[in-house]
Amino acid sequence: MATILNRTKQFMRDNDLMYKKEYIRPMMTPQHVYVFRFGKHRLNNRVIVRYSHTWTGRLKINEIDVRLHHQHHPRIFLTESDLIDYLVHHLEKEKKREQERPRINKASEDKE
Repeated sequence: MATILNRTKQFMRDNDLMYKKEYIRPMMTPQHVYVFRFGKHRLNNRVIVRYSHTWTGRLKINEIDVRLHHQHHPRIFLTESDLIDYLVHHLEKEKKREQERPRINKASEDKE
């Protein structure tokens, strides 16, 4: 269980993102579910990992679903590398969008 999403957790720490992890115990299915909530200011994004165990006891990730805030449909990945590539690309887009946004200077507002 400790080895799931180690690279993703490291990516979150490197980019100053908060995260919280939860485990959901399965009732009727052989798949286990690991929920990983993250965000810059609020935990409004989530990664849902569905995994099972092989007959040798190793963990096998079946599917990784990512829902970023305001997304209606999850992005589905098969490997953690694909997930990290997507998050890097998305983070670059957000930084670029943040730089293009006009800044309001509070000092100029106070003078008026």
